[in-house]
Amino acid sequence: MLDEGPKREAANAAVERYVVSGMVVGLGTGSTATFAVQRIGDLVASGELRDVRGVPTSARTTALANELGIPLATLSEARPRFTIDGADEVSPELALIKGRGGALLREKIVASSSEEGLIVVADSSKLVGSLGAGPLPVEIDSFGWESTLEALASLGCEPELRMDWTDPGRPFVTDGGHYTADCTFEQIADPASLEVEIKHIPGALECGLFVGLARAAVVAGETGTEVIEASPR
Repeated sequence: MLDEGPKREAANAAVERYVVSGMVVGLGTGSTATFAVQRIGDLVASGELRDVRGVPTSARTTALANELGIPLATLSEARPRFTIDGADEVSPELALIKGRGGALLREKIVASSSEEGLIVVADSSKLVGSLGAGPLPVEIDSFGWESTLEALASLGCEPELRMDWTDPGRPFVTDGGHYTADCTFEQIADPASLEVEIKHIPGALECGLFVGLARAAVVAGETGTEVIEASPR
């Protein structure tokens, strides 16, 4: 069984360091982000955080926030100060791969709309020397998905249509009604350039490369929790 302790430690540390009363904060999706949402809910319930509103990145996060009594807002109503979210891979430059949990498009919209970008929460196993240790998710339109996968393959990867976790005979469908291609590259030497190439493919709506969005990463491991700040841009 996986030890969830470091994920919880990172999430709690990020909330306590960055979230203050009166703030609008983007609420991420995934196992580590869930701990952050739960911590915000605990602090709202105890009265330690007041007038906090969350902008959720998925239906799952919306349901959890409602259950915990966290007031919610949409991007048309309020702009987040920053978003707290997990990551699948974190490079030394704080370039990220996200989206293996199935919510990358909405996660990127909310993170990009945040005044101070993204606060990443992760355990130390997510730190990599360079991106591409695992598949890169790409959210694609369901129409003509076969040709979209062919175009992705021309970039030097092995794309695979993601199937539903509960029904392996059906494609996984995102909250927005889209499919996901999981693309395995031998290496991702230039994440920023690859992101541009992918988004030029008709049918590729967004990819899981988050470059230049992370303000900091709060990472927990065997030796404790550390904060890695992004280099000034």
